[in-house]
Amino acid sequence: MQFGVVVFPGSNCDRDCFHVVRNILRQPVRYIWHKETKLYGIDCLILPGGFSYGDYLRCGALARFSPLMEEIIKFAHKGGLVIGICNGFQILLESGLLPGAMLRNTNMHFICKQVYIKAENTNTPFTNLCRKNQVLKIPIAHNEGNYYLDVEGLRNLKMNKQIVFRYCNLLGEVNEQSNPNGAVSNIAGIVNRKANVLGMMPHPERSSENELGSLDGFLIFQSIAQWLREKKKIKWSSRKFIEAWD
Repeated sequence: MQFGVVVFPGSNCDRDCFHVVRNILRQPVRYIWHKETKLYGIDCLILPGGFSYGDYLRCGALARFSPLMEEIIKFAHKGGLVIGICNGFQILLESGLLPGAMLRNTNMHFICKQVYIKAENTNTPFTNLCRKNQVLKIPIAHNEGNYYLDVEGLRNLKMNKQIVFRYCNLLGEVNEQSNPNGAVSNIAGIVNRKANVLGMMPHPERSSENELGSLDGFLIFQSIAQWLREKKKIKWSSRKFIEAWD
């Protein structure tokens, strides 16, 4: 399997994601500059956190027009795995790959701290190794993490089980006190209808080593690798069956 970490001007978590995939997950990974126009041999794309284009105009709004984004959109529509973390989530919203928008945190301040999130949908390529309603300790670091969606859109998210992570407390209770940024329905992460595109505000790459105070984020990277391995096994088995039939 091959991972790709997209690098925009202003990305500052690209090396962290690269380190986790190569040195901890121990899988092939390469950087992909935002001006590239073709994707070759990639199984999972990571859009990392940071401040793409300095967050001028609106967070993620300028990165959405980078040359590579058209290929990323095509890649996602064909079923390729895409995970956007923090600013990467914002870019996925701006590109239309995920519904909704990001507003300023309700306290109007940049927030950087450990939070708890609950894995509410474990039937995705990104959460298949999590237990249902498992509480994960993963840090956030953002100024615009207040996820917004209108009433009808939120109803659709819930109906299609697209809400993957919600902010909670240590006991898994989802309430106003456990919501760090004012996000509607405490939403911390969502997937598209096909569940092959994930956007999340917390940083799993910052909770993938004991030295960082939590290993919970590594479950997400492990889930991706597990899903890709199973997918390749199915393809290999199908090919062998067809060859035997012929």
